[in-house]
Amino acid sequence: MKRLILVRHGKSSWEYQVNDKDRPLKERGIRDGHLVLSEFKSLGVLPDAIFSSPANRALHTCMIFLRGLDFPFTSFQLTDFLYDFSGESVFTFVTNLDDTLDTVMLFGHNYAFTNVANTYGSTSIDNVPTSGLVQINFNIDHWKDADKGITKHTLFPKQLR
Repeated sequence: MKRLILVRHGKSSWEYQVNDKDRPLKERGIRDGHLVLSEFKSLGVLPDAIFSSPANRALHTCMIFLRGLDFPFTSFQLTDFLYDFSGESVFTFVTNLDDTLDTVMLFGHNYAFTNVANTYGSTSIDNVPTSGLVQINFNIDHWKDADKGITKHTLFPKQLR
Protein backbone atom coordinates (compact mmCIF):
# COMPACT_ATOMS: atom_id res chain seq x y z
CA MET A 1 0.00 0.00 0.00
CA LYS A 2 1.09 3.56 -0.73
CA ARG A 3 -0.14 6.70 1.06
CA LEU A 4 -0.11 10.18 -0.42
CA ILE A 5 -0.65 13.09 1.97
CA LEU A 6 -1.28 16.48 0.36
CA VAL A 7 -1.03 19.63 2.47
CA ARG A 8 -1.91 22.95 0.91
CA HIS A 9 0.11 25.86 2.28
CA GLY A 10 -1.40 28.03 4.98
CA LYS A 11 -3.15 31.35 4.39
CA SER A 12 -0.62 33.71 2.87
CA SER A 13 -0.26 37.46 2.90
CA TRP A 14 -0.63 39.77 -0.09
CA GLU A 15 0.47 42.70 2.08
CA TYR A 16 4.06 42.80 0.84
CA GLN A 17 5.37 43.80 -2.57
CA VAL A 18 7.30 40.56 -3.17
CA ASN A 19 7.28 38.01 -5.96
CA ASP A 20 4.91 35.06 -5.66
CA LYS A 21 7.51 32.60 -4.34
CA ASP A 22 8.39 34.99 -1.49
CA ARG A 23 4.89 35.61 -0.10
CA PRO A 24 4.83 34.83 3.66
CA LEU A 25 2.18 33.16 5.77
CA LYS A 26 -0.33 35.26 7.66
CA GLU A 27 -0.72 34.63 11.39
CA ARG A 28 -3.89 32.68 10.59
CA GLY A 29 -1.89 30.42 8.27
CA ILE A 30 0.51 29.62 11.09
CA ARG A 31 -2.33 28.91 13.56
CA ASP A 32 -4.22 26.73 11.06
CA GLY A 33 -1.05 24.81 10.26
CA HIS A 34 -0.63 23.93 13.94
CA LEU A 35 -4.33 23.03 14.22
CA VAL A 36 -4.20 20.58 11.30
CA LEU A 37 -0.85 19.20 12.48
CA SER A 38 -2.31 18.44 15.91
CA GLU A 39 -5.20 16.48 14.43
CA PHE A 40 -2.93 14.72 11.94
CA LYS A 41 -0.63 13.57 14.74
CA SER A 42 -3.60 11.90 16.44
CA LEU A 43 -3.98 9.65 13.37
CA GLY A 44 -0.60 8.04 14.05
CA VAL A 45 0.55 8.26 10.42
CA LEU A 46 4.25 8.97 9.96
CA PRO A 47 5.64 9.91 6.55
CA ASP A 48 8.67 8.15 5.10
CA ALA A 49 9.48 11.27 3.09
CA ILE A 50 8.37 14.90 3.00
CA PHE A 51 8.68 17.18 -0.03
CA SER A 52 7.79 20.86 -0.37
CA SER A 53 7.38 23.51 -2.99
CA PRO A 54 10.18 26.08 -2.65
CA ALA A 55 7.65 28.89 -2.20
CA ASN A 56 7.99 30.57 1.21
CA ARG A 57 4.35 29.94 2.23
CA ALA A 58 4.57 26.21 1.42
CA LEU A 59 7.99 25.84 3.03
CA HIS A 60 6.86 27.60 6.22
CA THR A 61 3.80 25.31 6.44
CA CYS A 62 6.10 22.35 5.87
CA MET A 63 8.41 23.52 8.68
CA ILE A 64 5.47 23.56 11.11
CA PHE A 65 4.87 19.88 10.30
CA LEU A 66 8.56 18.94 10.33
CA ARG A 67 8.96 20.34 13.83
CA GLY A 68 5.69 18.88 15.11
CA LEU A 69 6.42 15.42 13.71
CA ASP A 70 10.07 15.48 14.83
CA PHE A 71 10.97 14.76 11.21
CA PRO A 72 14.67 15.49 10.54
CA PHE A 73 15.15 18.72 8.61
CA THR A 74 18.01 17.06 6.75
CA SER A 75 15.63 14.44 5.35
CA PHE A 76 12.99 16.59 3.67
CA GLN A 77 13.47 17.96 0.16
CA LEU A 78 12.40 20.98 -1.85
CA THR A 79 11.26 20.39 -5.40
CA ASP A 80 10.10 22.74 -8.13
CA PHE A 81 7.66 20.03 -9.27
CA LEU A 82 5.43 21.10 -6.36
CA TYR A 83 5.46 24.79 -7.35
CA ASP A 84 2.59 23.89 -9.64
CA PHE A 85 -0.90 25.29 -9.94
CA SER A 86 -2.51 22.86 -12.42
CA GLY A 87 -1.43 19.52 -10.98
CA GLU A 88 0.42 18.22 -14.03
CA SER A 89 3.86 18.51 -12.42
CA VAL A 90 2.53 17.01 -9.18
CA PHE A 91 1.21 13.96 -11.09
CA THR A 92 4.62 13.54 -12.74
CA PHE A 93 6.35 13.86 -9.38
CA VAL A 94 4.10 11.27 -7.68
CA THR A 95 4.41 8.66 -10.42
CA ASN A 96 8.21 8.98 -10.27
CA LEU A 97 8.55 8.59 -6.49
CA ASP A 98 10.94 5.94 -5.19
CA ASP A 99 9.01 2.72 -4.52
CA THR A 100 10.83 2.22 -1.22
CA LEU A 101 8.71 5.12 0.10
CA ASP A 102 5.28 4.00 1.28
CA THR A 103 3.97 7.19 2.91
CA VAL A 104 4.81 10.51 1.28
CA MET A 105 3.74 13.99 2.40
CA LEU A 106 3.72 16.86 -0.11
CA PHE A 107 3.36 20.61 0.57
CA GLY A 108 2.14 22.75 -2.30
CA HIS A 109 -0.54 24.84 -3.89
CA ASN A 110 -4.01 25.05 -5.31
CA TYR A 111 -5.57 24.45 -7.86
CA ALA A 112 -3.01 21.65 -8.22
CA PHE A 113 -3.80 19.90 -4.92
CA THR A 114 -7.58 20.02 -5.43
CA ASN A 115 -7.06 18.54 -8.91
CA VAL A 116 -4.74 15.80 -7.57
CA ALA A 117 -7.07 15.02 -4.64
CA ASN A 118 -10.07 14.68 -6.95
CA THR A 119 -8.22 12.70 -9.63
CA TYR A 120 -6.60 10.23 -7.23
CA GLY A 121 -9.13 10.23 -4.39
CA SER A 122 -12.57 8.71 -3.93
CA THR A 123 -14.20 11.81 -2.45
CA SER A 124 -15.14 14.88 -4.48
CA ILE A 125 -13.62 18.01 -2.93
CA ASP A 126 -14.73 21.43 -4.19
CA ASN A 127 -11.59 23.11 -2.91
CA VAL A 128 -8.73 22.03 -0.68
CA PRO A 129 -8.57 25.07 1.62
CA THR A 130 -5.42 26.71 2.90
CA SER A 131 -3.76 24.43 5.48
CA GLY A 132 -6.04 21.63 4.27
CA LEU A 133 -4.74 18.06 4.37
CA VAL A 134 -5.94 15.16 2.22
CA GLN A 135 -4.68 11.59 2.64
CA ILE A 136 -5.19 9.15 -0.22
CA ASN A 137 -4.38 5.45 0.11
CA PHE A 138 -3.54 3.34 -2.93
CA ASN A 139 -3.56 -0.45 -3.11
CA ILE A 140 -0.37 -0.54 -5.22
CA ASP A 141 3.29 -1.46 -4.85
CA HIS A 142 4.69 1.02 -7.37
CA TRP A 143 4.03 4.76 -7.49
CA LYS A 144 3.97 4.63 -11.29
CA ASP A 145 0.72 2.68 -10.94
CA ALA A 146 -1.02 5.42 -8.93
CA ASP A 147 -4.43 5.88 -10.46
CA LYS A 148 -7.53 5.78 -8.27
CA GLY A 149 -7.19 5.48 -4.53
CA ILE A 150 -9.34 5.89 -1.44
CA THR A 151 -9.62 9.25 0.27
CA LYS A 152 -8.82 8.19 3.83
CA HIS A 153 -8.70 11.54 5.65
CA THR A 154 -9.54 15.16 4.98
CA LEU A 155 -8.48 17.61 7.68
CA PHE A 156 -9.62 21.15 7.00
CA PRO A 157 -9.12 23.98 9.54
CA LYS A 158 -12.77 25.08 9.46
CA GLN A 159 -13.84 21.55 10.52
CA LEU A 160 -11.35 21.56 13.41
CA ARG A 161 -12.14 24.94 14.99
